[in-house]
Amino acid sequence: MADGIYKRLAGVLDTLPNGFPSTESGVEIKLLKKIFTPEQADLFCDMRLTFETAEEIAGRTGRPLARLEETLIGMSKSGQLFMIKLGKTRYFKMLPWVFGIYEFQLGRLDREFSEWIEEYAPVYSRQFFSKMPQLMQVLPIEEKISDKEEALPYEKVSSIIENGQSFLVNDCICKKEKGLLGKPCDRPVQVCLAVAPIPGVFDNAPEGRVISRSEAYALLKKTEEEALVHLTSNVQYGSFYICNCCKCCCGVLTAINDLGMPAAEVVNSHYYAEIDPDQCTRCGLCADKRCQVGAIEAGEDAYRIIRDRCIGCGLCISTCPAEAIRLIHKEPEKRVPPPITEEVWFDERGKTRGVDFSAYK
Repeated sequence: MADGIYKRLAGVLDTLPNGFPSTESGVEIKLLKKIFTPEQADLFCDMRLTFETAEEIAGRTGRPLARLEETLIGMSKSGQLFMIKLGKTRYFKMLPWVFGIYEFQLGRLDREFSEWIEEYAPVYSRQFFSKMPQLMQVLPIEEKISDKEEALPYEKVSSIIENGQSFLVNDCICKKEKGLLGKPCDRPVQVCLAVAPIPGVFDNAPEGRVISRSEAYALLKKTEEEALVHLTSNVQYGSFYICNCCKCCCGVLTAINDLGMPAAEVVNSHYYAEIDPDQCTRCGLCADKRCQVGAIEAGEDAYRIIRDRCIGCGLCISTCPAEAIRLIHKEPEKRVPPPITEEVWFDERGKTRGVDFSAYK
C-alpha cells in the first residue's frame, strides 16, 4: 500500500507542468520515500498550485480540520509545500519537483540522497529541458548592458532586488550535493538568494541567513566576481529567487555542458556577447576562466563567440583586459518574452507537455 501512494504522488508530480518522469530503476520513488511519509504523500496529492488556507483545504477535501494546519506547517518547513503568512493567516500550496521540492531539501540532503538525485538527473533533465517555455531566464551583469540598449524590467537583476522587501541567502543545493559526492566546487556555496515582496517573510526560515537589500546587492557583485551566472524564473513579474550558477554543479548549466542540449532550449536569454577581433589580445581569460557554457573558442587571430551556445550573461565582458567584448540585445524577432506570471507559465508549459493539470489549479 505504501508503494501505491508514492506511485500516485509521482503521477501527480508528472501531471504538473514541470513534470516528474518515471525511470526503469524506480529511483524517483526512492527520492519520494526519502522526503515524504505515506500520510504526507497522501495529503500532498490533495493540494493545489494555488494558495489555500487550512480551512479551505479541509472544506474542499473533506479532511478533518483538527491538526491539519499543524501538519501543513510541518510539511512547509520540510520543503514539501510552500507557505506564506499574511497577518495571522497562513496559506499553503503544492510545489513541483523543480523549481520546488528539490531545492528545499537542504536539511535532508545526505550522501545517499545525493547519489539518487545524481542518478535521476539525466532522465529528469531530458524531459524537462525539451519543452517550452524554459524554467529560467538569464539576468546579465547589469552594468554591462549598454546605455543605448533599452533593457526591459525582467531583464534587469535590480528590478527583482528593488521590488523585494525580504532577502534570504542560502547554500546552493547543487553545490552541496556535488560536495557530498566528492566533487566540491571551488566557488562560494552560500549564493542562492530568495526575495519576497513582504517584510519579515524569512525571519523564521529553517535554513539560510536573512540579509538586507544592500547585502543582496553585495552578494550579487561577489558572485559576478566569482564568474557565477545569474538565473531567475522565466516570468516577467513575480520572480522570487536569483540563483548564481557554475558550470560544474548547476543542473541547468550541466544540461548544456554535459547533456549537449541546445542553450536556447535550456534557458531564455535576451542578449549575446560579441568579441571585436581587432581589439582581442588572445589572452584566453574569457574562455578559460569566465564562460560557464563553453561559448567561446580560439580563432586564428582572436577568440570568438559561439553564438548558439552563448547565454548572454556578461561574465566574459567584466574582466576582459582589452575591453574587446560587448553585450548585444538579441534581434527583436529572436527575443522570446517570458510568460507574464508563474500561472501563465504553468498554462503554457502544460500545453506543450500535453498534460491536463486542471485538478490542481
